[in-house]
Amino acid sequence: MDSLTQAALGGALGGAILGRRWGRGAVLAGAALATLPDLDVLIDYGDAVANFSEHRGFSHSLLVLTPLALLLAFLLSRWKTSVSFGRALAFTGLVLITHPLLDAFTTYGTQLWWPLGPPVALNSIFIIDPLYTLPLLVAVVIALIRPPATTALVVGLSLSSAYLLWSLAAQQWMTHRVARTLADQGIEDAPMMVQPMPFSTFLWRATVMAPSARLEIVTGVFDGDGPLHVERFPRRPELEQAAAGLADGQRLIWFTDGFLDYRRNGDRMVVTDVRLGVPGAHPFQFVIAQRAPDGWAPMVSTRLPRPMINEQVWPMLWRRTFALAPVLCLHNLQLGESPAACGQP
Repeated sequence: MDSLTQAALGGALGGAILGRRWGRGAVLAGAALATLPDLDVLIDYGDAVANFSEHRGFSHSLLVLTPLALLLAFLLSRWKTSVSFGRALAFTGLVLITHPLLDAFTTYGTQLWWPLGPPVALNSIFIIDPLYTLPLLVAVVIALIRPPATTALVVGLSLSSAYLLWSLAAQQWMTHRVARTLADQGIEDAPMMVQPMPFSTFLWRATVMAPSARLEIVTGVFDGDGPLHVERFPRRPELEQAAAGLADGQRLIWFTDGFLDYRRNGDRMVVTDVRLGVPGAHPFQFVIAQRAPDGWAPMVSTRLPRPMINEQVWPMLWRRTFALAPVLCLHNLQLGESPAACGQP
């Protein structure tokens, strides 16, 4: 999640656990400690793909944060003798560990078990979701104005937690709806990812890696039971196969679970993480290889600038979220692109 949300979650937890002893200091300390895992963005791992795939790595690992929480709790209880080790551990442990657990609900990928196993991504909440953040933020503001405000903090934490549970339920609802359409087309076994569109859990996007094309389906909580609109984006098997033979290509496949798009840009290969953003405005596009006489030669990866998005996308999203518009054409979201066919419903 975004830094403001993580700070609000940490502040709410800090105030709920130590607010009666430290007042505002507990909220501020919790907010500061909650931002610690994201400081890994300051590390340069050498190239664009490494920086992308190493983020939310060791600093988000439960195998790292658990002993760190124990150490910090020991130091805190020695520094503040009025705080027992158990309460200090509740503070450091919950504030640190809820950070990667919350990140795991998003789509980016969180390496909870670094250095063991692949990233975890539940895909049930967008990286910025005001409906999750606002209860925490309001509770934290109240606690800063009139500490300890334990009741407000508990209510804020309860509402945000309930919203996370709702996101999982809504995701299963949308998954079931999309699965029926895929079954009708005979591709029910194709890899599929269902995640919310920006800023709420009312509008959802399903990405399906069918054998011949990538399918994109947008559906929402307020939709009826009519047929789903399916857009098709071409896959390029020859580039997929070539990328799979490159170290950066393998790393991206591992990190994204294969939800990638491949294209040629002149004599260079561009690989795009199609999980994040929306078609036409995917933020993570990497140049990983250059055409050579005998195939594709690896190069130090670089990241392309994020494409400009059509300014009309926000009212389009709003109308589509509340079913005021029957179709959101993902093909046409990139600024400067001429209108394209939306595919066949």
